[in-house]
Amino acid sequence: MTDNVLKIRPAAECRWDCASLGEVMLRFDPGFGRVRNARSFQVWEGGGEYNVARAMRKCWGKRATVITALPVNDLGWLVEDFIMQGGVDTSHIIWRDFDGLGRNTRVGLNFTEKGFGIRAALGCSDRGHSAASQLKPGEINWEKLFGEEGVRWFHTGGIFAALASNTSETVIEAVEAARKHGTIVSYDLNYRPSLWKSQGGKEGAQRINRNIAQYVDVMIGNEEDFTACLGFEVEGMDEHISAIDPANFKKMIQTAVKQFPNFKVAATTLRNAKTATFNDWSAIVYAGGQFYQSMMRENLEIFDRVGGGDGFASGLAYGFLEGKGPQAAVEYGAAHGALAMTTPGDTSMVNVKEVEAVMKGKGARVIR
Repeated sequence: MTDNVLKIRPAAECRWDCASLGEVMLRFDPGFGRVRNARSFQVWEGGGEYNVARAMRKCWGKRATVITALPVNDLGWLVEDFIMQGGVDTSHIIWRDFDGLGRNTRVGLNFTEKGFGIRAALGCSDRGHSAASQLKPGEINWEKLFGEEGVRWFHTGGIFAALASNTSETVIEAVEAARKHGTIVSYDLNYRPSLWKSQGGKEGAQRINRNIAQYVDVMIGNEEDFTACLGFEVEGMDEHISAIDPANFKKMIQTAVKQFPNFKVAATTLRNAKTATFNDWSAIVYAGGQFYQSMMRENLEIFDRVGGGDGFASGLAYGFLEGKGPQAAVEYGAAHGALAMTTPGDTSMVNVKEVEAVMKGKGARVIR
């Protein structure tokens, strides 16, 4: 039975449906202008791992907590305020004393353009010495989180693991504890060359991610992620196959599960970015030895593409948490990811009824 691919702890014995480990940054958004010319910015919170926990609470109505670190200053409190607005629990945040200048600790900043038409989206990070990047093994009481409180689904990823050697070690400590207590572990490879540059590039990424991968139940990433982070080069794979053709991913996963039989689920979004504004969008999931693909949304109009993959990851998790099976999980993920890209900011601004309406093919007529 593919519906039972993941043995998820019952909600009644856990305080949290979802816990996420990662950095929460402030995103500075110049609207449809350029960072280099901006005179004003809209400010949001965001982070690849955190976005999943927030969507779990705001869209899917689940109990979510975030494990991160922030400085004791007004920017740290601003991030906390955003997190609280999103309904995510803050009891596992570690607070760092601030030296007044930011030499010892600070909030990471991310300046991101939406892009438009032929102008691609652009990101510029300013996140060195951030509080979260200094998290290290032994700081977080994983036994309390996974053992005493209980977590059904734990999510983290390659962005956080790439920040420093200590963050990757923290991820290892976390996933070992999660596995010990029967928590499902999902991991989004999310390869970013700029982040891994200081950790040995692709070789460093592969060494660290392959160590983490042995504890992962649900692995998320596209062909580039699996190649760069896990070192999979599939013979005969056509690098010229369109980004929306799942053939490459299927070949990659069939190779990956032989080396990592603990991968009970593997998933990716399938995106063909015709322009920054119009993308073809779909997703595919491997579960129980079979592949399941969502409907293809051609020429999906994008308002802000940042967070679409995180929206997919949270919808995928929701489908499995609710026992709906792999096909429903990939449809929930793809629909939610698509909707997340219709609003500004990194985080989702929709609810489960809106996602299900899109899944049923309802159009964009005015809702009265």
